[in-house]
Formats: sequence, structure tokens, C-alpha cells
Amino acid sequence: MTKHDPGLDALFHAMSDPTRRAVVERLSRGPATVSDLAAPHDIALPTFLKHLKVLEASGLVRSEKAGRVRTCHIEAEPLAAAEHWLGRQRQIWESRLDRLDALVRSMEEKPE
Repeated sequence: MTKHDPGLDALFHAMSDPTRRAVVERLSRGPATVSDLAAPHDIALPTFLKHLKVLEASGLVRSEKAGRVRTCHIEAEPLAAAEHWLGRQRQIWESRLDRLDALVRSMEEKPE
């Protein structure tokens, strides 16, 4: 059994919300200010900032402040970790499905 990974938990929690997924998708095209990121969402700025805080806590987003402007950037490493985990899960399930398929085929070939 795989050990508990708090980083993956934080990542999947961060990605569980559509607003946060939209922010990650937007940042995948390049850095953006908090104002630009918040603009398409019909929520109050303090609520939006809570979403950013979750993304930053997960390691998916980092921000830097220059004067009064805070710019956000995507961090690819947590996404790579999630992709690796999902890839392992896919391999496990594909292997199980292949064995099940082989069993069904062998049962179909046997005469009654």
C-alpha cells in the first residue's frame, strides 16, 4: 500500500474546485495579475483570494508582489507529481482489465 502523500492531497483538494481549475488553466498560458485572474469570476475579491491561498498552499501557484501589483505564476512540479500518480493508477487498472479480458476470452473458448 502506498504511503499517504499530503502534497498530493493538497493538490487534488486545490483542483477539486472549478474556480481554482480555471485559474490553473489560465496560468498555464502565462503569468497574470490577481486582478486579471479574478475578473472572469463572479465572486467577491476576498473569496477569490481564498481560492488563490489554497492554490499557493498546494504549491501549484506562486505569487510575487511588485508595488501594489501581485502577479501569479503556475508551478509545474505538483502537476507532474499528480500525473505520475495517475499514470501508476492507470497501469494498475489496465493490467487488471487485461487479466479480466483474458479470463473472459478463455471462458468463451472452452466448450460447454
